[in-house]
Amino acid sequence: MSISMLARRPATVKEALASGRPTISFEFFPPKDGAATGRFWECVREIEAVRPSFVSITYGAGGSTRDRTIDVVAAVARTATMIPVAHLTAVGHSVADLRLILERYREAGVRDVLALRGDPPGDPQAEWVPHPRGVAHAVDLVRLIREHGDFTVGVAAFPEKHPRSPDWESEIRHFVDKCRAGADYAITQMFFDVEDYLRLRDRVAAAGCDVKIIPEIMPVTDAAQIERFAALSGATLPEPLASRVRSAGDPAAVRAIGVEHATMMGARLLAEGAPGLHFITLNRAGVVLDIHRALGLPAARP
Repeated sequence: MSISMLARRPATVKEALASGRPTISFEFFPPKDGAATGRFWECVREIEAVRPSFVSITYGAGGSTRDRTIDVVAAVARTATMIPVAHLTAVGHSVADLRLILERYREAGVRDVLALRGDPPGDPQAEWVPHPRGVAHAVDLVRLIREHGDFTVGVAAFPEKHPRSPDWESEIRHFVDKCRAGADYAITQMFFDVEDYLRLRDRVAAAGCDVKIIPEIMPVTDAAQIERFAALSGATLPEPLASRVRSAGDPAAVRAIGVEHATMMGARLLAEGAPGLHFITLNRAGVVLDIHRALGLPAARP
């Protein structure tokens, strides 16, 4: 790769979005043990081959994967050619903890953080209790990151409304507040109906906010798993899709349905002007790369 091509490569998600080309990105979770570490890096290298715009690394509930997330994000920053985005949640952390984590990211050369309030550990539906010396809302975390250094900041968006929001007016107000506090872009929670994304995008635009919202796609590969994930996240699994998945004869048939549905979603989202697509990998490259090929997506960066 020439020096001129390297010079043109975006250094942050903000720069990638500013290019005007749809971003194509992927989400991983930090591996739990040695065997999982090998599979994780195998998946990363397979994904790296399609030259994604960026990759994100999740952060366990209550900070349960804090050190593993930090180590993995730092390793991706050192050894891979992709922009690493570090998820960071406020749950269970004091402001001092959060500042220390941000300092570790900065020292590792990580410039992108996805700021999330996060769910209570153990039960996402349990009462959310802020750390006594922490922050209470995602908007406070955005401000803290902005105060700490030159990070590009992403936030969450909820196509079906956050489960704790009383109404859409509150939902949009809270989202716009995060953007005004310094968020550069947003990534949605998983969803399965494109209309939900389009309604959210239109509501945000009507509120006078032009922050780009990247839709996240969770491929359906396991009937029980996807219903469990949907229940935990508050996402609605459309009955026609759920029925097809339940009646599929074997895992290969479920996988084919999942690839078909995710490909349909991706194609329509891009046609409707979505700024990119963010795929949940579950640390397995095969399904998301099948969808990437089915969509005929070019490399998202030089």
